[in-house]
Amino acid sequence: MSYLKPSESLSELVAGLIMVLTFTLAASVLSGGGQDGARAALLGAIGCNIAWGIIDGVLYMMNSTFDRNRYIRFVRSLASSSDETKALDAIRGELDPYLAPVTRAEDREQLYRNVRDAVTSGKLPERTGLLRHDVMGAIEVFCMAVLAALPAVLPLALIGSPWVALRVSNLLVVAMLFVAGYRWAKYVDASPRRAGLGLMGIGLAMVAVAIPLGG
Repeated sequence: MSYLKPSESLSELVAGLIMVLTFTLAASVLSGGGQDGARAALLGAIGCNIAWGIIDGVLYMMNSTFDRNRYIRFVRSLASSSDETKALDAIRGELDPYLAPVTRAEDREQLYRNVRDAVTSGKLPERTGLLRHDVMGAIEVFCMAVLAALPAVLPLALIGSPWVALRVSNLLVVAMLFVAGYRWAKYVDASPRRAGLGLMGIGLAMVAVAIPLGG
């Protein structure tokens, strides 16, 4: 069971891949290349992604808790509002972006009235702290960041020459960017090959921007 949306999983994986590629390329250039520089670049990339996985996991828990309590606050404000027009406008503002493309206006208006009636007549939700779902999602975020570092780990473990391992790692990361785009295409009804090449190109462009800026 995944606790992340497909878009969140894709974003975490791509961010991790770009970080690995940026770190290994930049570190190998700054160190002057060679076996020691290649090994340091690979090991540094692993540590970088582990640290980022921890940071992003904590941020995920904060954002998840914030979003959930924002909606709870929204529901409670609807229940306490005596102005039906303002309440319906607020509901419309929240739901229209999602429902307008697939529903008729009159159906949405009836739904919004039903929502307001349910809110005003039902039990109001209570504010919550961290939930199990938040923690499990954060763990999944961490795992995605570490997964993205595997191309840096496996060549170092399997190939005797650190310099060769670094180049193989770079190729694997680029290939994984293509695979991520290829799989993402099914969620947006796009051409898998074009999406894969597009994401790979965007990832390489972001790396090219990040390295000169000290990324």
